Amino acid sequence: MSVVGVVAIGRNEGERLVRCLESAKSSTDRIVYVDSGSTDDSVSFSESIGVEVVCLDTSIPFTAARARNEGIARLVERWPEVDAVHVIDGDCSFAEGWIDAAEQFLDTHPGAAVVCGRRRERSPGASVYNRLCDLEWDTPIGQARSCGGDALFRLRAFNEAGGYRSSLIAGEEPELCVRIRAKGWTVHRLGHEMTLHDAAMTRFAQFWQRAKRAGHAYAEGAALHGEGPDRHGVKQTRSSIIWGLVFPLAALAAAWWTLGLSLLLVLGLYALQGWRIRSMAKRRGRSERDARTLGLFTMLAKPAQAAGVLLYWRRRLLKQQATLIEYKGAEATDG
Repeated sequence: MSVVGVVAIGRNEGERLVRCLESAKSSTDRIVYVDSGSTDDSVSFSESIGVEVVCLDTSIPFTAARARNEGIARLVERWPEVDAVHVIDGDCSFAEGWIDAAEQFLDTHPGAAVVCGRRRERSPGASVYNRLCDLEWDTPIGQARSCGGDALFRLRAFNEAGGYRSSLIAGEEPELCVRIRAKGWTVHRLGHEMTLHDAAMTRFAQFWQRAKRAGHAYAEGAALHGEGPDRHGVKQTRSSIIWGLVFPLAALAAAWWTLGLSLLLVLGLYALQGWRIRSMAKRRGRSERDARTLGLFTMLAKPAQAAGVLLYWRRRLLKQQATLIEYKGAEATDG
């Protein structure tokens, strides 16, 4: 049987961290919490329930990838017998029985490196943005190309791939899975409930920043692995630029001499693409309401994703340090 440990990361998660760590303790005592400069009682609470704590050096730019790497290193140092680690974000909590189910899958599938399940949004009805998160995470069951922020890793495979790329500010899980699969391992998504997430997204500005972060991740993923067999991130980057930048700019440039017809044409193209997305969602069994929501907001996200792509390339060309693009907090920042 695999020996499983848990690594949770967070900053100022409050009650969400309490739920996270208490749900982890129901399955294992081998838990590390990695804190990235919290000003609440996250550290003291974690220590009070017997959780090992790593406080990141805040003089070094923070990334979730770096936090997870440091947490896994401490986990193995503290409990050398651990051979599988479940990473989880501090705003999530485990579903009952999930860790046991994931551990059993690893034990019965020796070629599997990563196992994840169904992440759900805790309050999908609180806002359309929360609902979008819940829909986004409802992905097909079976062998997969990548996982999200919550997943169980076989440490042998994790180490063979070199762990997370600490410099990535987003998209670190799919990028790691590209390298894991290149080593001959597989990634799997089970039909079991895995975690409850608390997105706390109530404003369009938060949705915009989250989409911008996705665009940055697409561009960096394509830069790293776009020439590989997966063409990782290439399709998403191309779609972001075409729909979020090329079409709008072309419509504006032609607006004067077309008497505004170019603007109507592009709006029509957006509506048609949104309708196609809605139709595909319906074929996957989505309700009419959810299908329309996906069609509308997928297209609304394109300009933000294009901004993220451009931000990545600006930073790369100017050799600037990438900083987080955050969507939580009082107001979204430019990142």
